[in-house]
Amino acid sequence: MALAQCEITLSKLGIVRESVDDTAGAAQLVASNLLRDTGAVASARAAEIYGLNILAERIQDDSDNITRFLILAREPIIPRTDRPFKTSIVFTLEEGPGVLFKALAVFALRDINLTKIESRPQKKRPFRVVDDSNNGIAKYFDYLFYIDFEASMAERRAQNALAHLQEFATFLRVLGCYPMDSAL
Repeated sequence: MALAQCEITLSKLGIVRESVDDTAGAAQLVASNLLRDTGAVASARAAEIYGLNILAERIQDDSDNITRFLILAREPIIPRTDRPFKTSIVFTLEEGPGVLFKALAVFALRDINLTKIESRPQKKRPFRVVDDSNNGIAKYFDYLFYIDFEASMAERRAQNALAHLQEFATFLRVLGCYPMDSAL
């Protein structure tokens, strides 16, 4: 995926590309085999860990491109309040004036910071067709909203925010609650 996301830069350089399982693994391969004429598309952290020089930064084709990584665990991480947690949710809303505002307000009313808001049309029902008073047909997108917020599900304010959101959301699911990385 990293090679595809840097296609323009790599093509301009005219280099031969070789895929490996992951970017950190590519950096490790270059370092452990002492490859002097080989580079890796990897993070600055991988370069630091494996003692590599950074030759160029921000070589992705789309400057807005962000890759998120998830860590899955066999045993659940129990939300607590003794350290900062982040929670990820997904929900849908009925079409109507101010509905998204109401959804976001449940967090603002409780001083919960939102760190990400994304919307995507639903794949199974991307359009809803409405015909009021036979004057024409209006088409609305049905959206899934993805939100990350800074609060633990062990906190009463997060529980209250989601209970409030559930009053008017047509679908709501908590995707996960996990400790925030305070080193970043």
